[in-house]
Amino acid sequence: MADLVAARIGVSLPLAVYALVLSTLIALPVGLLAAARRGRPADLAVMGAAQIGIALPNFWFAMLLVLAVRLQWFPAGGFPGRESPLAAPKALTLPATALALPQTAILARVLRSALIETLDQDYIRTARAKGLTLGQTILRHAFRNALIPVLTILGMQFSFLLAGAIIIENVFYLPGLGRLTYALVDPRLRQRG
Repeated sequence: MADLVAARIGVSLPLAVYALVLSTLIALPVGLLAAARRGRPADLAVMGAAQIGIALPNFWFAMLLVLAVRLQWFPAGGFPGRESPLAAPKALTLPATALALPQTAILARVLRSALIETLDQDYIRTARAKGLTLGQTILRHAFRNALIPVLTILGMQFSFLLAGAIIIENVFYLPGLGRLTYALVDPRLRQRG
């Protein structure tokens, strides 16, 4: 059993890390934008999209992203292994995106809430009174303090991403831990792996 897990972790672990990086890279600027534009149309649009992202499961996003395969930008499924250095990240892009979108919505909402709470602090008002613009105040003072809850959520998200890989790996036919778990439960897949 340990041999099976060791062979499959080489797909699931990079998939989860890729999804974590994607969700962070998308959520930070989106959360900053929403907090800076609090109560305006940009904030409402971002938070509406985040609410939809939280409500929809990641396998639904996976089904939508499979449609991108028709454009032949990404492979239809499977994992190329080590045959090409660019083939593996390309094969993991759509599954990682499907895993990352719900987590991105959560991170963006947490960052927005933390920034709004931080922007109401006295030291932020002092910085604004000294002549800093809102953007300078957010980036120089508020952002660091608002990252505390975001980093807490990031630490917990990795396990959610690994758990979500069970479904996503089956949708994209990736030979990772999720596919192995499913194959152990469903005897019809044991022959196909």
